[in-house]
Amino acid sequence: MQDDFSQCLVLNTRMAARAVTRRANRKLRGFGVTATQFSILTAARQRPDRSITEMADSIAMERTTLSRNLDLMARKGLVRFAGAEKGNGRLCSLTEGGDVLLDKIIPIWRASQAELREKLTQPDWPSTIKALQELARL
Repeated sequence: MQDDFSQCLVLNTRMAARAVTRRANRKLRGFGVTATQFSILTAARQRPDRSITEMADSIAMERTTLSRNLDLMARKGLVRFAGAEKGNGRLCSLTEGGDVLLDKIIPIWRASQAELREKLTQPDWPSTIKALQELARL
């Protein structure tokens, strides 16, 4: 019996993630941020003053990857840190510059989302998102 690896969920999920990430990076290049950094900026806007650990958990990102990107964005003036009330944790929030940049990027993001939704007709977009969210909870 021959296995059909073209149907492998891991392979296809990784290939799709890389393709969507490359596409987003091309669209964001002119703004000086990557798709990863855009995700971090949106997370910081949605829930400001979270610890790095909390933010990493909320966006399923390795803590070290998040810290490295936050440090880069802090040098660009997009995020700032404050000390946590307990321990030596850092709390992250957007700067005014980060807010302004995010406001500029969001229309591009919305258009890109609409383009991707048009490409996904079978299954429909809500089913695709629901399936991805279920997989992310594994």
